Amino acid sequence: MSKDFILPDIGEGIVECEIVEWLVAEGDEVKEDQPVVEVMTDKAMVEIPAKDDGVVEKLYYQKGDIAKVHEPLFAIKPADGSSDESPAKEKDSAPAKKEESKTEQKQSSAGGDTTDFILPDIGEGIVECEIVEWLVSEGDEVKEDQPVVEVMTDKATVEIPAKDDGTVVKLYHKKGDIAEVHKPLFALKPAGGVQESDSNAPQSHVEPESKTPSSDSKAEAEPPAKARQGKAIASPAVRRLARENDINIAEVSGSGKKGRVLKQDIEAFKSGDQKAQTTTDSQPSQKTATTGGTRTEAIRGVKAAMAKQMMSSVSTIPHFTYADEFDVTDLIALREKLKEQYKEKGIRLTVMPFFIKALSLALKEFPVMNAQVNEDCTEITYFDDHNIGMAVDTKIGLLVPNVKQVQNKSIIDVANEVTRLTQASREGKLPQADMKGGTISISNIGVIGGTVATPIINKPEAAIVALGKVQELPRFDANGNVVARKIMTVSWSGDHRIIDGGTIARFNKLWQEYLEDPTSMLVNMV
Repeated sequence: MSKDFILPDIGEGIVECEIVEWLVAEGDEVKEDQPVVEVMTDKAMVEIPAKDDGVVEKLYYQKGDIAKVHEPLFAIKPADGSSDESPAKEKDSAPAKKEESKTEQKQSSAGGDTTDFILPDIGEGIVECEIVEWLVSEGDEVKEDQPVVEVMTDKATVEIPAKDDGTVVKLYHKKGDIAEVHKPLFALKPAGGVQESDSNAPQSHVEPESKTPSSDSKAEAEPPAKARQGKAIASPAVRRLARENDINIAEVSGSGKKGRVLKQDIEAFKSGDQKAQTTTDSQPSQKTATTGGTRTEAIRGVKAAMAKQMMSSVSTIPHFTYADEFDVTDLIALREKLKEQYKEKGIRLTVMPFFIKALSLALKEFPVMNAQVNEDCTEITYFDDHNIGMAVDTKIGLLVPNVKQVQNKSIIDVANEVTRLTQASREGKLPQADMKGGTISISNIGVIGGTVATPIINKPEAAIVALGKVQELPRFDANGNVVARKIMTVSWSGDHRIIDGGTIARFNKLWQEYLEDPTSMLVNMV
């Protein structure tokens, strides 16, 4: 018997996505976590993996179709023979299952006019989260996209917004409770009552934003966006409509909430009705551009998680900084010598793998640098694995993936991992496992141009180092002659509860020796 794979939440506020490419066909065998389909939202490209081993029996969409969140994406026959609750349900069509799911969510002990908000998937592999703070109370009125609750996973703190206007009837959890994914989080009485969907067809292309464009009081209160900075906000279906009509969606003025481009906006632009409006609207914008106006944006996503993490770090860890100069002339010469040779083999060899591997060699002599202390500072844990993190600057914020078990890897192995992690971070496809388990971190501010920094420790780690830019500076050689050398400043921040100044100075000295004389590093490698 087969069971449906329900398309999970794939991002805050995302209700649909476009099928870019099926990576399997009907009849194919798949394994747990094997990518099945690549979809595109209005924010990023995402691969959806299988949850179980089995055989794909049916694909409910074709390439280019619009799939809805919380509705069946494909049917799979599990390898272990498990199925839905009864044979009758298994034989039901996908639309029938969708209707059943909706009916279950609309049940309420209060009487049937409320709907449960089901806690969506908030990250790959995350099955539960802790309630950090309710931002509303029972009886409060909320608006669509208004943050309702702040939850914490093992990756970040996330705000969960309301999906509709309405009144909060019941909060199912208290502050500090653990909430489970796919179970009710709170009950809401919608402002317009519970509405049935007009169609259950998987291939429906009806836009949620265009349900009541003329009668909606919110739309009347919020004028169309007059100017847009950066990427347009639009659903995949609207983007496809724009592409089919050869329209640059960035030029279309959005009439939806927060400037979202709706279907009717594309039609108006196509007919030419919006061109004059866009031109007219742009004139006041140009006149007020130099008047010193202000703009307020919510801090969300990766940036919000980073803000909370850094605040927690500086408020609970006593930081101290240590800086020194490294002469990396010989290291850079070695890297230049090897770069072209390994480039032919498809390996991108930068200086970062040398820094990471040398750091691992030094950690063997100073294990306290690879340790972590518990919250009340009564225990210290030493790690055998050197999972060395590296900060990556991306469009969505700062991410710190880590190279696992560096102590067992060669410089080439590390180089391949650095390339993979950097590319995945910048494409927005970084697996959550690559963000977990870090034991010490490197931040390379030098790629942007900085020389000295006071980095904040990536809690619960005990230390972090910032690499400054390489500068060609005059220095004295052994004979007292002035020579040009390539100099880099490194800046350490350490947890003063378990690391003292002498320890970090001696550790840094050993690391420096490996990098200034790369042959000594090669000799000490296992």
